[in-house]
Formats: sequence, C-alpha cells, structure tokens
Amino acid sequence: MIRAGVIGASGLTGGELIRLLTLHPHLELTFLGGASSVGMRPGELHPGLRIDPALTVRRVTADIADQLDVAFLATPAPVSAELAALLADRVPVVIDLSGAFRIRTRQLHDRWYPEVDRRADLVDRFVYGVPELTGEQLDTAALISLPGCYATAVTLGLAPLVLGLGLRVDRVLVDAKGGSSGSGLRLRTAGLHPLRSGAITPYAPTGHRHAAEVTDFLQRTRSGSVGSLTMSAYGVPTVRGLLASLYVLSDRTITPRDLERAYLRFYKGHPFVRVRRHTETRIPMPDPQAVLGSNFCDVTALVDEDGGHIVVLAALDNLVKGAAGQAVQAANRRFGLAEETGLTMQPVMPA
Repeated sequence: MIRAGVIGASGLTGGELIRLLTLHPHLELTFLGGASSVGMRPGELHPGLRIDPALTVRRVTADIADQLDVAFLATPAPVSAELAALLADRVPVVIDLSGAFRIRTRQLHDRWYPEVDRRADLVDRFVYGVPELTGEQLDTAALISLPGCYATAVTLGLAPLVLGLGLRVDRVLVDAKGGSSGSGLRLRTAGLHPLRSGAITPYAPTGHRHAAEVTDFLQRTRSGSVGSLTMSAYGVPTVRGLLASLYVLSDRTITPRDLERAYLRFYKGHPFVRVRRHTETRIPMPDPQAVLGSNFCDVTALVDEDGGHIVVLAALDNLVKGAAGQAVQAANRRFGLAEETGLTMQPVMPA
C-alpha cells in the first residue's frame, strides 16, 4: 500500500481528500495534519464522513516523513510554501493543492501571491499537475503543484486549440462562474447566506490569479500561442461546481466539424475529459450539475460564425476535478497506477 497523508484535514478540500482516499484500493490514509483541529477525528470535522480510520489530526513536524509516501497539502498558500520546504526531499512525493507554486514567473507570482514567501530553489522542481497535459512529467515528479479549479477548466478547454492544433490565439476572454465552496470555509461578509443566496456576485470582474496561472503555463508549454487571456469571475448560488466560458479570437478559420474532431482527437484515451455536443442531452451541455461528485471535466467547443470566434465551455466539480480528485489522479499517475483508480464514481444528479 502507498502511505498517504492529508495536511489541512479540516478544510473542504481536505475532507474531500479523506473521502476519496478511504475508498482508494492502493492509497492508505496514514496521517492527518492540521493546527486548529489537532486531536479531532474526520467525522467530527466532516459530518458526512461516517468513517473511523483510527486517526486524529496531529501537528506537522519533520519526523512525519517516515510515515508517508505521499503528502497532500490542502493548506493555504503561505502554509504550503512552509510545508513544502519542510517536507521536500523527506517525503518521496509532495502534492500541493494551493497556489504557492503554480506560477513560476517571479513577477507574476509576486503580483498575485504577495503574501507567499516560497523557497526559490523549489519553484522549478514543481510539475504543474494536469495529468491530461503533463502526464509524462508526473511519472517521475517528486513535487507536484495542482492547478486552481478555474485554471483546470480553462487550460483543458484551451489545450486542444493551442497545444493540439498549434493555433495562434490573439485573445481569450473568460467568463467564469462558481459555487460558494470555491471560497473555502473562511467567514466573510459577502459569503453570508442572506447576501450570497440568490446572488450573482462579480467578485473578480477585472482579473483573477487563475488567468495568470494559465498564461504562465501556456507560455512555457505551448506549440501555438496566446496573445492575452483575461478573466472575470462570478459567484453563483450553488455550493459545488463551476462553468468557464471561453471566447477565443484567432486569425485562423476552423469549421465546426474540424473543431469537434480536434477535441475528440486530443482527449482520446483521457477518460476524465468528456467532449460533449451542446445539444446531446435533455439539458444543454456542459452543465456543472452533470459532473458533481465526479472527477470529470465536460468540454464543448462551438464556432460562432456571426461573431467570428470560438466558444469553449468547460464544467467541473471544483472540489473533485478542480482539487482533490485531480490530486489523487496525479498521485495515481506518479505511482504507476491507472489514472482512474479510486476515481470511477459517477456524477450525482440532481444535486
């Protein structure tokens, strides 16, 4: 068995990791780490978990490395930066779910994460953890940085165009809408139920750090190019799930048929990205409802002939494919397991 630890066990993503790991046939949960929740059991922290792995939350010290083959850091970015420095080269694999190491470019990182003081020698060692796009790098990675939930949807939506077709994209406008779980468990006035319920909240209408993250990744990876990528983010009255709408302006004309083929070809053999036709079901696709509780990302690409641009829609569960599920998927790849191991659950709908 592969010994796994979850640090940040009291958070939403930490709880989701615990849920997935207790169902995994090859990853054994051997450590729970935290600060404010020391001494508590998983069921006390997460009422939906009726399990007893005979573990309570403990403080994180360097000697926990002897108990772990992989450590999942479900902690705020400043904490993850400290823990990465503590555990790197002690634990064989460290998978960070925060934004501490997502952006490699120093200037961009300092702009979007000014509070995160990270060890410079670790930055280039982290592999960006999108298994569909960086799988070969994950095979031998000791340090893995998971993308943000919006960044996952945007990157998977753009990859067939930029990395597959080598398209020159002049401009990408992203309209992103997500549920309240994307903000975690921090208590903020705007997140209180009387203000959040029924609201569509433009909390980041002129920029979002996940857009900078995608740009940074594509500039290092692309075969095509992206001139500019900007994003507006809105909170909507759901708990889980997000939908990213990408409006892609390019100097190249592509037919609807060729566009669909490009996406099907690019994601052939990748079970967690489902390329869908907009009208293939009773409700228009993609819809976050159709992926909740699963590790799927549903993607649809359309040609807007009147507008002269491509529209890409990507939906996922921000706590699964946007966080904990993708972390387990990356761990599967790293330890030589099939990527879908322990992640075959189907979506829950309606939810």
